[in-house]
Amino acid sequence: MQHALLVSVFVIASCGLAYELVTAALASYLLGDSITQFSTVIGAYLFAMGLGSWLSRHIQGDLARRFVQIELAVGVLGGFVPMGLFLAFAAQTGSFRLLLYLAVLAVGVLVGLEIPLVMRILKREVRFKDLVSRVLAVDYLGALAVSVLFPVLLAPHLGMMRTGLLFGLLNAGVAFYALRLFGEQHRRLSGLYGATLACFCLLLGGFAVAGKVSDIAESWLYADTIIHAESSPYQRIVVTRWRDDIRLFLNQNLQFSSRDEYRYHEALVHPGLAALPQARKILILGGGDGFAAREILRYPQVQSITLVDLDPAMTRLFSSAPLLQRLNGNALNDARLTIVNDDAARWLEEHADVFDFVVADFPDPSNFSLGKLYSTGFYRLLKRHLAPGGRVVVQSTSPYYARRSFWIIVATLEAAGFKTAPYHALVPSFGEWGYVLAGGETPAMPTAYPVGLRFLTVENTPDLFRFPADMSRVPAAPNRLNDQGLVRAFEEEWQEAIH
Repeated sequence: MQHALLVSVFVIASCGLAYELVTAALASYLLGDSITQFSTVIGAYLFAMGLGSWLSRHIQGDLARRFVQIELAVGVLGGFVPMGLFLAFAAQTGSFRLLLYLAVLAVGVLVGLEIPLVMRILKREVRFKDLVSRVLAVDYLGALAVSVLFPVLLAPHLGMMRTGLLFGLLNAGVAFYALRLFGEQHRRLSGLYGATLACFCLLLGGFAVAGKVSDIAESWLYADTIIHAESSPYQRIVVTRWRDDIRLFLNQNLQFSSRDEYRYHEALVHPGLAALPQARKILILGGGDGFAAREILRYPQVQSITLVDLDPAMTRLFSSAPLLQRLNGNALNDARLTIVNDDAARWLEEHADVFDFVVADFPDPSNFSLGKLYSTGFYRLLKRHLAPGGRVVVQSTSPYYARRSFWIIVATLEAAGFKTAPYHALVPSFGEWGYVLAGGETPAMPTAYPVGLRFLTVENTPDLFRFPADMSRVPAAPNRLNDQGLVRAFEEEWQEAIH
């Protein structure tokens, strides 16, 4: 019996950590700021587990029956929490955070009850010191297994809803196993077979309809028709369409509208590249949609482009979907372009190539993993990859809605040894948007642009580099890896802008 129960402990530990990871990951997907979400969700979950362990002392008599009931309760509640939270967020109930932490506390308390009950059941057969060491060892092994499987296999291939339901089924499986194990000794357990079967059916039904529920919830979140949706290990990718307007959302954040993305990308690329007639070798960091590459390929002197984007799902989608290929001019399949799917900082550390022009087109610094790509350390690393006379341009959020964040990025580039030329452009989907052109010396203004641009002209370019009073420079400290003030400023400013 003891070996059977230790196997159950392994499964229980796996399920317990899985619910914790799924809930924290879902919160970070929906609310942003992954550090805060993981920290608060895990902290609340551990507190609830401790509370559950303390409450377990009040469970007296017929421990096997209580154990089966708790397993069924954990399986159903933990299994359906991700689906329920996603629907609550999509419905914009206004109480999502309250529901999130109530769910975390409820599941945590139930999970906290499990191990003490198993130990009390086993204590008749195993000496106390052996009991504690065996149970805790198996418990930690189960946690290790899930911590490895979750980012590699479960989250990218099953998604949050189905991952939660899968582990709910495992908890129900432990309940059924316990019934078979203790059934002959405790005749009163036979009445729980029906409840166990009902839980299995409920969880299997949820697993079967999870895709449809996800589609319904996302249709509430997005005003337009969803034409593509997928979850990668890094983000949720959604493409919508309304008439001729194609939009890309990453984790619910708008990345472009096809109606005005040309303004953003022309402003991103041409003020820097048009002033470098000698530029032959180009590096794009981020930019997996291929739009920056499309603009760069207007220059016949460009011989090679290396595009480093973390997410292969993005570059695969924008290099193969006909509709998106038309938008980016099939740039990602150009013979001069090489796609590398890797972390930008790691790739720069591992390679010694130098480039005439670098485009840093990362998502906004909404969390600390992105904030490192806007730090003095990263910019110093980037500087080593610039050829003499080379330039780098950095997308730098809105100098109107996130004024302090914008000037922090400018100050960070300057602290890394760059001469900077900040500028901005109006992109209707986003409002005023900011960029920083940087190099070893103050960047020069272009005297000509490629034919076919829809927004930029040589005449209107100087206006981009002039800032009105409400976007002018404010005091800002550089963003450093060990103290990412940029992420905190960005979150505060955009929260204020939204509300």
